Amino acid sequence: MGDKAHAHTGAAGRAPAAGHPSSIRNVVLVGHSGSGKTTLVEALAQTAGAVNRAGRVEDGSTVSDHDGIEHRRQRSVQLSVVPVEWDGVRINLLDTPGYADFVGELRAGLRAADAALFVVSAAQEADAVAGATRAVWEECAAVGMPRAIVVTHLDTARTSFDAMTRICGETFGGDDPDAVLPLYLPVHGPEGSDGHSPLTGLTGLLTQRVLDYSGGERAANPPADDQRAPLTDARNRLIEGIIAESEDETLMDRYLAGADIDMATLVGDLERAVARGTFHPVLAAAPAAEGARQGIGTVELLDLVTGGFPTPLEHPLPAVTTLHGAPLPALGCDAGGPLVAEVVKTSSDPYVGRLSLVRVFSGTLRADDTVHVFGHGLTGPGHDDRPFHEAEIRVGALSAPFGKQQRPLTECIAGDLACVARLGTAETGDTLSDPDHPLLMEPWTMPDPLLPLAIEAHGKADEDKLSEGLARLVAEDPTMRLEQNPDTHQVVLWCLGEAQLDVALDRLRSRYGVQVDAVPHRVALRETFTGPATGRGRHVKQSGGHGQYAICEIDVEPLPPGSGIEFIDKVVGGSVPRQFIPSIEKGVRAQAARGVATGHPLVDLRVTLRDGKSHSVDSSDAAFQTAGALALREAASETAIQLLEPVAEISVLVPDDCVGPVMSDLSGRRGRVVGTEQSGAGRTLVRAEVPELEIGRYAVDLRSLSHGTGRFDRAYARHEAMPAHPSDRMREEQHITANGT
Repeated sequence: MGDKAHAHTGAAGRAPAAGHPSSIRNVVLVGHSGSGKTTLVEALAQTAGAVNRAGRVEDGSTVSDHDGIEHRRQRSVQLSVVPVEWDGVRINLLDTPGYADFVGELRAGLRAADAALFVVSAAQEADAVAGATRAVWEECAAVGMPRAIVVTHLDTARTSFDAMTRICGETFGGDDPDAVLPLYLPVHGPEGSDGHSPLTGLTGLLTQRVLDYSGGERAANPPADDQRAPLTDARNRLIEGIIAESEDETLMDRYLAGADIDMATLVGDLERAVARGTFHPVLAAAPAAEGARQGIGTVELLDLVTGGFPTPLEHPLPAVTTLHGAPLPALGCDAGGPLVAEVVKTSSDPYVGRLSLVRVFSGTLRADDTVHVFGHGLTGPGHDDRPFHEAEIRVGALSAPFGKQQRPLTECIAGDLACVARLGTAETGDTLSDPDHPLLMEPWTMPDPLLPLAIEAHGKADEDKLSEGLARLVAEDPTMRLEQNPDTHQVVLWCLGEAQLDVALDRLRSRYGVQVDAVPHRVALRETFTGPATGRGRHVKQSGGHGQYAICEIDVEPLPPGSGIEFIDKVVGGSVPRQFIPSIEKGVRAQAARGVATGHPLVDLRVTLRDGKSHSVDSSDAAFQTAGALALREAASETAIQLLEPVAEISVLVPDDCVGPVMSDLSGRRGRVVGTEQSGAGRTLVRAEVPELEIGRYAVDLRSLSHGTGRFDRAYARHEAMPAHPSDRMREEQHITANGT
């Protein structure tokens, strides 16, 4: 973390190979959309020599190239892995999307990483440390993942590193803001007429040297006189923060007594505190100026990653069990140990087909090995009902991802990442292990997609490809869920937000050649009788051929909610032969499933068969089925039909200052708030019951209402009577649709 010079260790486009877990660092970049994560990854790759000065690998692509969607939309939409080499260490940089719709890609990056770089933009002070970013910070803290903070966009007008550092200390430091302190201070050039003051270098607080990049190459100089006072104050606070985290309890006493603490001790304690996840350094970074090889702050960041972030040997592995759930002793990151790896991401490549990004936690994965694949490995709403699966699969080619290219690998050791081609039916979250000793890793959680999109094939040619395209789409992204709704007969793709919906449709069209049309999402309504009624079904035809003769009389009465259809036989005297009574019941139930007024299923009724007539020759099963249906329809004409709508129980978790607007919004959706409770510091859980008709777009609306900080869960509660006004509106809309006017 000092000012040492670095040789140009990388070669553009070359994927460095790791020889031992101690020479690997897996680092995930996390941050709000637009904070500059991808630009930072490209700058780090350029400084390490993994790309040329134009920021491109040998095939001309950038490190973030995928299928063109990101370029069209000007935002990252999927996890990107960029391996670079620095001081003999292989660093896997995992660039994650910052937009909330793609949190599945973020969680995959967190699962594969051992440390995190939180990227915040100085140009977005109010939004740079957004609620979603704070939530990820807390998630990392819960598992003890080491974290550092990188401030970007300091070369834009009216930005302040000091202000951003203070915000980060208040937001991320919790009760100890001195655990979030800068290691370097930015140096700016003269301010121009437009108010722009370019970033020209950094001042190292420990070394007290100015790292000047203005000449195109990094040069270390002593600080100017006007830089010494702010440098001294910041340096003293940093040293005190490092000493507070030191395991040497005498160090603080010596420092307060005026003793000089040597640089090696400070750097060693700093690196250990960072690796433990108890101290979080703040750094600044900017892309390389035109003609320069190194971006500002990129050398310092790479030094921090190699010196301060833990190796896979130091990061605790997820728990491992037998296939039957019996716990096993904790595994270590040992290349010679039993094979335990996990599919953290599934994607499709137009040339090699399905690709699985695999993190090897123990053992060594080799091409052409046979592995045991088990489970889906994901938990949470929307995933618990996915069936477990297992198979023994031969591993295809191994490669390291880099831009659009896949660099061949012969093996992947514990602690490293690799792409595996054609890994059969393996899905995200599946565990790979030795066939002779199959194991299962502790699952990780994905959010439940709550925004529905009903789709239909655009044409006949698309119908044949639609199911396959959707299946592959959902296999690639487990935060999407596919539903074939048995009530509405719609194909529904559930997503996290509108951006993810747009990307899904784009991929269906561009990658799988399927054109689809979005149609209004229908909610599964029900019908019921409001009072008792009687009906007579008469089906008599004697015109030519075999005749049809069936007459039945029924009484219908409503039942309590959730009762379904109850059929009772009270025929006496044999007016309806016993063999035809099941036929009448079948006809009644078939008509109830089709509905009698609006086309929605009829529920919560008792149907009593009390009389009927038959013919010794012309009566048949089909005739009495028709008569039963006619009797139910006639009974429906004698009473009012009530529409029932599904009601969902929802739990909304929001910051305390959003509770009022959220409750007001729920009331406007015909919702009933049933309670609130505190859920951690500064957050409230609001429980409510809301008609499903009113929350189709709630995933989008809540994000806007809570500035991206809220989330909610939903579960079906029951069907209940729809109020007159929305019921009349639904009937009118259905009438218009049915008549085409």
